[in-house]
Amino acid sequence: MNINIGQTLTRRTRRMPNREALVETDSGRRFTYTNLNERTNRLANGMTNIGIKAGDRVAILLMNCSEFVETFFAVGKLGATLVPLNWRLTSDELEFILKDSGSTALIFGPEFAKQVAEIQSRGDRTHLSRYIQLGGETAGFAHDFTGLTAKHTHVEPTISGGGDDLLFIMYTSGTTGLPKGVMHSHNTVFAAITNMMATNETGIDETTLLSLPLFHVGALTPAFQSIYSAARLVITRSFDPVKSWEIIQTEKITNTLLVPAMLQAMKAVFDPAKHDPSSMQSMVSGAAPVPVSMIEDFARMGISINQVYGMTETCGPGCLILGEDAAARPGSTGKGYFYTDIRITDTNGNECPPGVSGEVCIRSPNNMVGYWNRPEATTETIRDGWLHSGDVGVADAEGFVTIVERLKDMLISGGENVYPAEIENVLFTHPDVADVAVIGIPSAKWGESAMAVVVRAQDTNVTEADIIALSKTKLAGFKCIRVVRFTDVIPRNASGKILKRALRERYADVKAPE
Repeated sequence: MNINIGQTLTRRTRRMPNREALVETDSGRRFTYTNLNERTNRLANGMTNIGIKAGDRVAILLMNCSEFVETFFAVGKLGATLVPLNWRLTSDELEFILKDSGSTALIFGPEFAKQVAEIQSRGDRTHLSRYIQLGGETAGFAHDFTGLTAKHTHVEPTISGGGDDLLFIMYTSGTTGLPKGVMHSHNTVFAAITNMMATNETGIDETTLLSLPLFHVGALTPAFQSIYSAARLVITRSFDPVKSWEIIQTEKITNTLLVPAMLQAMKAVFDPAKHDPSSMQSMVSGAAPVPVSMIEDFARMGISINQVYGMTETCGPGCLILGEDAAARPGSTGKGYFYTDIRITDTNGNECPPGVSGEVCIRSPNNMVGYWNRPEATTETIRDGWLHSGDVGVADAEGFVTIVERLKDMLISGGENVYPAEIENVLFTHPDVADVAVIGIPSAKWGESAMAVVVRAQDTNVTEADIIALSKTKLAGFKCIRVVRFTDVIPRNASGKILKRALRERYADVKAPE
């Protein structure tokens, strides 16, 4: 049977047409499966009318909203490929992704109209030829989303594609400093869902609160899982800890997905006199280990903190640890998902015995197809069916995995992956910077933030303010430099590689400002 992810919404609607599928808290809009499917079909038919077809790449730049979900399923039905864009990126960063992916259409919200107009004014530097704007005063070069959907039928479009055809390309920064497009097919996304459901044992009685941005695989995959499993999905445009507790109570939320910084914010504002968390069964957290004290704090509320280790390349699921195990094994990320094999290998590719660290390798049916237009990077990452994560980990005798460090020197700020090489490339453009290295430092608010260690060019006096200002003009906010230290030389090994560990040790007492 050919699996088309878009068509799964159609099939779910046939089974449960009147069941509530989606709640949008900011607008108060509520959609049954029939509502959601009919809106999706109108969009798909409208997109067909303006020339979007199977195989086209359709980029999306929207905050969390029902239209994001509708676009995901509409693109799937048409056999096109979705390219979710991180709305925290600058115009230059967005332009690179649009050009690299070969996106010919862009759906965007009014918050991003100025950025999109700037990109559109640059002419043929991208492949974009069709723009669809949701809300606000529609730009002269764009179709109005609401108008486009209103004038087209809700009859099912002709289903195209599926199986091994690409469903989405999601960009993740690479160690070279240039983002890489991670390709996932209808089959790999379907495998991720079945893998998660077999492991999490979730079902029809679940109500999931989703505040993480849908441009992340950590939100997009669970959103699809909710629709597929006939659960109820509640989405917010953005995260607000106080409102989250209110939504949990009014919508009887049973589970949600958060990064540790969000968990900390939730805990800080919790008021037992105002907030009733009794419906909540579990919170799933990723991106970094959750402290045992926090696990215990939520356990006293009756909420289990389950931690996931995964990546865009695995469409989300890699390892999972439940609350009771996490408390007994601080720092562990758990065992592989139901259909996931995990092994720790040495530099020769041999499996390490328990207690010995090595690279975390993952084999699962939801591993990516590869990197878009990056065959060498694909070959380097996927070898003999195993995805090499670039993370160093260690497994105990029972198979519980703990991530020790990151081979690729990635840091995680507020749940966002930040790659030092990308920031270093930007800082090297300053004429007064002779050498630079970027490392992560502790941040009370974001977990980690970026710090630059800079060697000034001879006879110059570039300041910390200059470096921070440059990063702010060229990079998304979560990638920006928070602290700068100046030095005479950056430590490197014989081959010229920066000794990041030595820098982390040297500046171990430095913390990001509040």
